[in-house]
Amino acid sequence: MEKKIWIMNHYATNMFFNQGGRHYWFAENLLKQGYEPIIFCANTKHNNKVIIDTERRKYVIKETNGIPFVFVKTSPYQGNGFGRVKNMFGFSKNLLLIAKKFAKDYGKPDVILASSVHPLTLVVGIIIAKKFKIPCICESRDLWPETLVAYGAIKKESVFARILYKGEKWIYKKADKLIFTMQGGKDYIIEKGWDKASGGPIDLDKVHHINNGVDLEAFDYNKEHFQIDDADLKDNESFKVIYVGSIRLVNNLGLLLDTAKILKERGESKIKFLIWGDGNELEALKQRVQQEGLTNVSFKGRVDKKYVPYITSCGQLNIVLGKSSPLYKYGGSLNKMFDYFASGKPTLFTFRLGYSLIEKYEVGMELDTNDPIKIADAIMHFSEMPESQHQKYSINARAAAADFDFKILSSKLIKLLES
Repeated sequence: MEKKIWIMNHYATNMFFNQGGRHYWFAENLLKQGYEPIIFCANTKHNNKVIIDTERRKYVIKETNGIPFVFVKTSPYQGNGFGRVKNMFGFSKNLLLIAKKFAKDYGKPDVILASSVHPLTLVVGIIIAKKFKIPCICESRDLWPETLVAYGAIKKESVFARILYKGEKWIYKKADKLIFTMQGGKDYIIEKGWDKASGGPIDLDKVHHINNGVDLEAFDYNKEHFQIDDADLKDNESFKVIYVGSIRLVNNLGLLLDTAKILKERGESKIKFLIWGDGNELEALKQRVQQEGLTNVSFKGRVDKKYVPYITSCGQLNIVLGKSSPLYKYGGSLNKMFDYFASGKPTLFTFRLGYSLIEKYEVGMELDTNDPIKIADAIMHFSEMPESQHQKYSINARAAAADFDFKILSSKLIKLLES
């Protein structure tokens, strides 16, 4: 059984401060099973000016709850331009440079778990693992460059895209095992013709699926111990539709205001939209609420993640907004989906996902349109249903959350480590 595990995730920085998140919870459960996990991440926060001081070195080690975090020095940035690219390369270069001495000082790893979002971390993980003659498990939480192509950031036939696709194929070939957070990872490889049956180099037997999930014990603890005093949440006369998350163009919050306007015009005064979060669209949306007199919409501002369990548990319906994407046919691994399940309340998606957990567990509804009229109809459907039917959704939601508790997900990871 491998013991010392290096977990590489450029963006795990927030997990140190939040004491939660995919690799934090993996590490927490690995510790309990006798493993020695170490998380390597950047000393910068995504789109944030906060920097962890590395004291003029290429890294600094800090520990939380017995989990060592190695903050690797890189350059700060804002936005998604050149600064972010420089940040990615800086992290990857320094991670590569420190590996040998770090192993000498603190012990060589038995296995590496290298996790995207961007592929450079996976490349570095493979290179370091080869030097140490140990296995590297590559984890794909986002399909690069497929995601960039799907959202129009690059053209599929461009030279840059072709280089990225070749790099992606190389990563999948060289990885000792592959983990996809989306269930359709194998489908993606087959469609690309990269599997051995299609003449490609990738053995599908090494491809595995471990979705995102929720730490139910932490969720329930936070629900009881971190509550906010909010009159709207305590209003037992209203039907509360809850959104928690970023307020950016990609999240399509304008659609929620369109829906609220329709329901107000229908005289559905009982239905209230409570929105927690922050982002560059917030002020424009607030202005629109005021101009259109949308008294059924309240923006509550940003909230620490520890308050999310209480907030989502106080509503009657949680909502996930977005636009359909070709990528969704491979399934979804949205973090908020599992928080919503854990709240024990039904969830409404304004788009469809392949391998739908909403359908499998009967925890809510997915729509195949961004038509605000149909969204309004769906919300009314939930608000008018008998209490017994609503309760069934609630029971199903908690059952779904239990299947994706990080204790369960960590046991799947341990099976891969031991196989």
